[in-house]
Amino acid sequence: MLNTADILETINMIRQECLDIRTITMGISLYDCVSEDEKRLCDKIYDKIMYSAKDLVSVGCEIEKKYGIPIVNKRVSVTPISLVGGNISSDGYVNVAKTLQRAATDLGINFIGGYSALVHKGETVGASRLIESIPYALSETDIVCSSVNVASTKTGINMDALKKMGDIIKHTAYLTKDKNSIGCAKLVVFANVPEDNPFMAGAFHGVGEPETVINVGVSGPGVVASAIKRAGNCDLSALADIIKKTAFKITRVGQLVAGEAAERLGVPFGIVDLSLAPTPAIGDSVAHVLENMGLECCGAHGTTAALAMLNDAVKKGGVMASSHVGGLSGAFIPVSEDAGMISAVERGVLSIEKLEAMTAVCSVGLDMIAIPGDTDAAVICGIIADEISIGVANTKTTAVRVIPAYGKNVGDSVDFGGLLGTAPIMSVRNESPAVFINRGGRVPAPIHSLKN
Repeated sequence: MLNTADILETINMIRQECLDIRTITMGISLYDCVSEDEKRLCDKIYDKIMYSAKDLVSVGCEIEKKYGIPIVNKRVSVTPISLVGGNISSDGYVNVAKTLQRAATDLGINFIGGYSALVHKGETVGASRLIESIPYALSETDIVCSSVNVASTKTGINMDALKKMGDIIKHTAYLTKDKNSIGCAKLVVFANVPEDNPFMAGAFHGVGEPETVINVGVSGPGVVASAIKRAGNCDLSALADIIKKTAFKITRVGQLVAGEAAERLGVPFGIVDLSLAPTPAIGDSVAHVLENMGLECCGAHGTTAALAMLNDAVKKGGVMASSHVGGLSGAFIPVSEDAGMISAVERGVLSIEKLEAMTAVCSVGLDMIAIPGDTDAAVICGIIADEISIGVANTKTTAVRVIPAYGKNVGDSVDFGGLLGTAPIMSVRNESPAVFINRGGRVPAPIHSLKN
């Protein structure tokens, strides 16, 4: 039975507290597009995406009007392109990226994900050629997103692939230097990558997914922050309960939209991702949630503990609200996309080392972090290796989206616009891990990989 107070509360969440559906993402299988002819491959990919997602934007807009719930982004994810590109050349892979861009533009969506490779145990010819093409693909497109999975708890860390990604990131930064090295903002290096993630830049349509599927990501840092502020000086048990109840309400909105979108589009409903996804807008910050919990500034001692409690409470509340939960499902801490994180970095309180510690207890990892453009590739590999190790050892997803902003130094900032926000350049330790990285091979899987 509808409760008037609950309806009014939800309206207030939307109007005053930045509650929205961050994305409706349609996953599309491209396995039936495989062709030995490069042009035929591109044509089939374009036709499949256009046919499958032709109504995605219009349906999203209709649901917005019906319920008054903002749906910020309509997106598409596809089968990892390295799995369907096969032995085409690196130039051929770039042409596939341009095909993805053309389809996304014609559909009117804001991002398309799946220019991806899974190399956590080794590289196929197709994966190797796709990885080599990433800098060119991302510099010659605007809304194509790329991801590479270099590790898993079951297999360990593919250090050869990880080393290669340091050079790929540097090259991507150089080729997009006229746009603040924005190409790196569309490239993620993963451990334990989820196959049903609706959020960019890491979204792709996994190998166990149906032909098409709808996955939804919600956003509610502002709602949680307001609920905590209203709670006043209660103890942590009561605070956790408040966060759980708030997360439940936020996720129910996502479940409603996901179910309706799937029904209207005639495709299966996949998952709701519970992640608290911030934006640069004031009042929509995970850092401010933590500060409302009692920290003077995000990054202060106690931040990791507060984030662990927040993440756990969000999951406990959200999982009760949706029949299927997946993706990343936790709290995001992207620096450039979170006004509170930006402020904490500018104050000198939040460092890359503290962010790394925080990633052990929340979603994703070192996300949207801008570093000096002259940072050595080996140092970037070290940053990736540290973060990926956290994911492998703890059986969780971690990732790195780091941006060596060409020509920029600590004290500068780069503005990417829109949801990608503004990133202050963060300092890194320049002592080289090159000898360690250059050993290559695979870091063995931890012993708990054998728990099956």
